[in-house]
Amino acid sequence: MNVILKTSAILLTLSLALTTGGVSAAPSASSTHFSAVKASSSVAAIFSISLSGTALSESGYQPSGSKEPLVPLRAVAGALGFTVAWNAQTKAVDLNKGSIFTTVKSGQDRYTINKRYITLGTAPQTKQGKLYVPASFISKVLRQAVTVEGQQILIRPAADGLSETGVITSITDADNYQAVHIRGIGTEGIVLNVGKDTRLVRKDGSALAFNELHIGMTIEAQHSLISTRSLPPQTPAYQITVLDAESPDEFLGTAGTIQQVITAGDGTASIRIRGSALSGKSQNEVVLRLTEATVIINSSGEAVSSADLTEGAKVIGFYSPFLTRSLPPTGTALKVVLETE
Repeated sequence: MNVILKTSAILLTLSLALTTGGVSAAPSASSTHFSAVKASSSVAAIFSISLSGTALSESGYQPSGSKEPLVPLRAVAGALGFTVAWNAQTKAVDLNKGSIFTTVKSGQDRYTINKRYITLGTAPQTKQGKLYVPASFISKVLRQAVTVEGQQILIRPAADGLSETGVITSITDADNYQAVHIRGIGTEGIVLNVGKDTRLVRKDGSALAFNELHIGMTIEAQHSLISTRSLPPQTPAYQITVLDAESPDEFLGTAGTIQQVITAGDGTASIRIRGSALSGKSQNEVVLRLTEATVIINSSGEAVSSADLTEGAKVIGFYSPFLTRSLPPTGTALKVVLETE
């Protein structure tokens, strides 16, 4: 049974001026659809903004040469129920809602999503004392549904909970409490609480038992909009889907820093990781061979290049229990998660 938490977006009419840039966001899977709109070479195109069918008093615009229109951050984020605050120390705007926190700084195409950074190809801009962000920020960071049609920007608030993709780093099953931790270790990432109504499935839709989950699995989780304020935040999971087509019966894992990249005479590469063992059988330091079958992804489950596995990079390496007796032991990397800033 897939339980969906329904929330209604609270529409707030805001016309407060924002003297400089910053942002915060709430996540939920959505997308941005752009029609073929190009600004004039000399005049910026003006866009009306509609939220759930209600027109906002402020407009967006598309500067000459920009690939997408910009929208006023405070007006849009406030109408979506986000808290927007100027951070004098960082010279940026902080924005948060539930478990989601983000920051935006004028002129920097670098957007924070819960301590991770992404780029959108368009930097926020300050115009007449107000901070504007690209329309894709509303979908990719705030995770709302956005459509650009002609000179209109149509926004629909997310109402069905949130979606997260990540790799399991720890599992708790004790005292009638079950949970999985993804997207990091310690205070990083998010903890998904599993209850009697949580649906556990494979990618093909077949059912899973909780004891079939293990560290190293890449999952997609639908979960509540509500979470604790702890670090990491905890939230009820509605559904957990294992995305791996095949998965070994047991993964070992080491989270840490790449100390050395070793290239053998036949061209094969290995990485030496030193850090923290993720389970009783795992190692604090291990050398892992990279093969064509090694899955290399970031914390969001997106594929990255083996060339990004350099000395000093923070990674989580997953491997089988078959290790050499050397110090440090050597094994084959089944999956490597690169923790990008």
